[in-house]
Amino acid sequence: MTRLIRFNKPYDVLPQFTDSGSQGSPRQTLSAFIDCPGVYAAGRLDRDSEGLMLLTDTGRLQAWISDPKHKMAKTYWVQVEGQPDAAAISALEKGVALKDGLTRPAKARLMAEPAQLWARTPPIRARKSIPTSWISLTLREGKNRQVRRMTAALGFPTLRLIRYSIGAWTLDGLSQGAWEDLEIPNIPGPAKPSQLPNRRAQKAKVQSKAQVQSKGQAQAKTPPKTPDKAQTKTQSKPKQDRKDPTARSSRRNHARKP
Repeated sequence: MTRLIRFNKPYDVLPQFTDSGSQGSPRQTLSAFIDCPGVYAAGRLDRDSEGLMLLTDTGRLQAWISDPKHKMAKTYWVQVEGQPDAAAISALEKGVALKDGLTRPAKARLMAEPAQLWARTPPIRARKSIPTSWISLTLREGKNRQVRRMTAALGFPTLRLIRYSIGAWTLDGLSQGAWEDLEIPNIPGPAKPSQLPNRRAQKAKVQSKAQVQSKGQAQAKTPPKTPDKAQTKTQSKPKQDRKDPTARSSRRNHARKP
């Protein structure tokens, strides 16, 4: 049976079930919170980020959620150092030039501190002399550490990053470190043979249309034929009946008789 789980990942937790790179490491993994064999993450969330993760035991569902070509929207709550102005928010929306290219258009707005926000352990290192702000940022792509690099490029370093939603799934009602099963969505599959376009008919239709257009263009380029003046004059002149030579000879003979 297919399973889909949502999980509110705490800060400093690896987004995987094992820490194979550091044997005996004290770093926490997903296995410290989720006791559900066979599921794996549909997309990543950095160790120093918090918030929503989706996990499933089905490869097709995992690909549908995490593959960038499906452009599933992901919304982040971002606490930054400083107070971004309208120009900075506009830049986030239009695209920020990073080393690996310009980011795609996004949705961004200033927001108040989330009401359901939990305390982070350890807390952020904020400077008392510099205020902090919260931004809601929705992306449809997933460059490496993209949110942090976008805000830093505009002069507003990210202090805390929480993923609030993936597509229609959100953190609402889910406490930090908790997980729960979700209803399985209908995954759009490949088109059935009966739904596929008739390529032969389409090709024949295109060729027929091209031939009609080509014929029309050729007719438009060829000037209408104008009749020859001499021929027109000849055709317009009525034909004169020729006299019967036999009758003329008979008249001459008749005139010679006494």
